[in-house]
Amino acid sequence: MINKELISASLPVLSPKDPVYRALQLMDDCHVSQLPIVDDEKYIGLLSEADLLNAADDNLLLETLTPLISKIRVSPNNHFTEAIQLANEYGLDIVPVTETDLTWVGAIAASDLLKYTGHMIGADEPGGIIVLEMEKRDFAFSEIYKLVETNDAQITQLNTYYDNNLGLLFVTMKLNKFELSDIVATFQRYEYQVRYYFGEEQYENELRNNYDHLMNYLNL
Repeated sequence: MINKELISASLPVLSPKDPVYRALQLMDDCHVSQLPIVDDEKYIGLLSEADLLNAADDNLLLETLTPLISKIRVSPNNHFTEAIQLANEYGLDIVPVTETDLTWVGAIAASDLLKYTGHMIGADEPGGIIVLEMEKRDFAFSEIYKLVETNDAQITQLNTYYDNNLGLLFVTMKLNKFELSDIVATFQRYEYQVRYYFGEEQYENELRNNYDHLMNYLNL
């Protein structure tokens, strides 16, 4: 997924001729803390609610606040992780998208970035999660996949993260089943360090809910 494919059509833009009070009202209406200023299809910059609240007069035009305007932006054809990095680094609710010459393309809502990231890592799919910790040199996807497969399960998502402070690689797996005890035991038998796992409790709760629904139906 590239940046331009996540652009929201519902996010408004500001004009340099807009007064401060209108910008604040639009931010409040859209539940965001920043909005872009666009003039004749050219991106002027990003203005934050905090800066507007410090303005001396609500009737001031935005074009008078030039020193407060940020030029933060991403390119439309770059991978959406660029927008995620920028949103995280600067605490953005929206991420402006422009061409290199600052021609306006649109804006991405941080909530949409979060939603798509969750979809990408399988957060919206049923199943358990196992997190392994290991030395980077010990990571072998084929072996990990084989150990999961021997327990009649499959990895639906796998992500890795290297912690520079700990000097460890964390491998997070989303599996297509909730019953994880046998899989965890297999990893431990092969001397893998299982940092966390989540599954059984969700699985048991699901069974309990199904049982309760069945009992309620039979009691009708």
